[in-house]
Amino acid sequence: MKKFGLTVLTAFLGGALALSAYKVIENKYASGMSLDEKQKVYFANNPLPPSNVSSAGEVDLTQAAAEVTPAVVYIRTTYASQENSGQDQMQQLFGDMFGQRMAPQGPQMASGSGVIISPDGYIVTNNHVVTKAEKIEVVTNDHHHFNAKVIGTDPNTDLALIKISGNNLPIVKFGNSDAVKVGEWVLAVGNPFRLTSTVTAGIVSAKGRNINIIGHEDQDQGQDQITPFGRMHVQRQGAPKVNSGIESFIQTDAAINPGNSGGALVNSRGELIGINAAIASQTGSYEGYGFAIPINLARKVLNDIEKYGAVKRGYLGVSFKELDQDQADALHISQSTGLYVDVVAANSGAEQAGLKHGDIITKVNGKTVYESSDLQEPVARLAPGDKIDLSVLHDGSERNVSVTLKADAGNLTRSTAMTKSAEELYNKLGASFKQLTAAEKAKFHVTHGVLVTQVRPGLLFDETQIPVGSVITAINRQPINSTEDIGNAIGASKNGSLSISGVLPDGTTFNNMFSNGDQ
Repeated sequence: MKKFGLTVLTAFLGGALALSAYKVIENKYASGMSLDEKQKVYFANNPLPPSNVSSAGEVDLTQAAAEVTPAVVYIRTTYASQENSGQDQMQQLFGDMFGQRMAPQGPQMASGSGVIISPDGYIVTNNHVVTKAEKIEVVTNDHHHFNAKVIGTDPNTDLALIKISGNNLPIVKFGNSDAVKVGEWVLAVGNPFRLTSTVTAGIVSAKGRNINIIGHEDQDQGQDQITPFGRMHVQRQGAPKVNSGIESFIQTDAAINPGNSGGALVNSRGELIGINAAIASQTGSYEGYGFAIPINLARKVLNDIEKYGAVKRGYLGVSFKELDQDQADALHISQSTGLYVDVVAANSGAEQAGLKHGDIITKVNGKTVYESSDLQEPVARLAPGDKIDLSVLHDGSERNVSVTLKADAGNLTRSTAMTKSAEELYNKLGASFKQLTAAEKAKFHVTHGVLVTQVRPGLLFDETQIPVGSVITAINRQPINSTEDIGNAIGASKNGSLSISGVLPDGTTFNNMFSNGDQ
């Protein structure tokens, strides 16, 4: 009996020593761990309950709510005094929508939500919740107050990583947003209208939503990058999509209101699948449409910020237009799905892989492309030097290319190859063009060229009677296959002289010469 007792005591002491040693090692190396590694260590010791189904066989969300709520925090921010009481409409709407600004005079205040993602106090929230704040206060579910510091922000995804001083804090486990299915039950946890620790339930309504609210080219940087809902912004027709704001939202009908920004969207297992960011509403309050940043995109951003203080983003080096039937008709192409490559940046990964203006990106990593988010999100998860596989439609035939991403987007303007004078000459042509299809090349008996799709009155093509439907095969004796080729050929012209060769719609060939005086 004594021997048995000694054995038990020895086993107990051995286990205690092992656990103590593990804790020492854990504390010693925790500061060198990534956020993902901290998550793995935490949930190795604190596994989530396996069941999310009630005894009646129905989905039971109570356990998920209980697991997540302690790790969702209330964020209060303080801003400098606004001497100008007449804030512009954007600032007022921003406050009403996302931050509940109080006190019209003196220091301004706002509120939002955040999610603890590591036991040592790292918290994810929205960029628009904390940007430009002079003071950030975090209140945990058990009413402890902390001052937080900003580790880094990423306006392009509307994410921010902040930190409080704490140990053994409750956290929410990262889920897999790629595995989320439309119709799946989800919970939104946050602090709407300063009602702390509020849980609402709904389903995933859609995935990959691009609603054009982040980093739009006609908005200022900072707070005003988030377009106030109540007037949903629609991308201007014909404008190339420049990859500044990265959107691939999970849409949900779980109630999300002002103050929910930065809070958690979790599945029925209590796993974090998204960071609540915005709502679509005519009133500023919930009307059935909420949007969350998928966690698989957020993880890359947050790990970069934690490690480098900023996001190490890889760039493809293209601007594009999202195709639908209307856009296809405007471009005079038959393909109505995919992304129409508008501009390829010089020396970019896309240019080096052979992408050209007029190409259509049809697949990304083997998955069919329907919306811009189908390209933006996969690229946003990668770093410079990483590769991405694209399927590209060119002249009616599809090819597969592997593109190595660069550390910058390059110059995505149409005039990259032109001097200012050459660009002026280009504009004086007064025409728009598209690449020829294989059928059009056969029709006009040419091996290269661009089709004239529009002629503006009073400019060169109109005055010299080069009509819509003509094919331009050469400028200054240089073969033309794209609008970039036109820019290069014009840039090489001397003293403004220009020769244009091609085929008229009736099949007649022409070769017109123009001097500087003709311009």
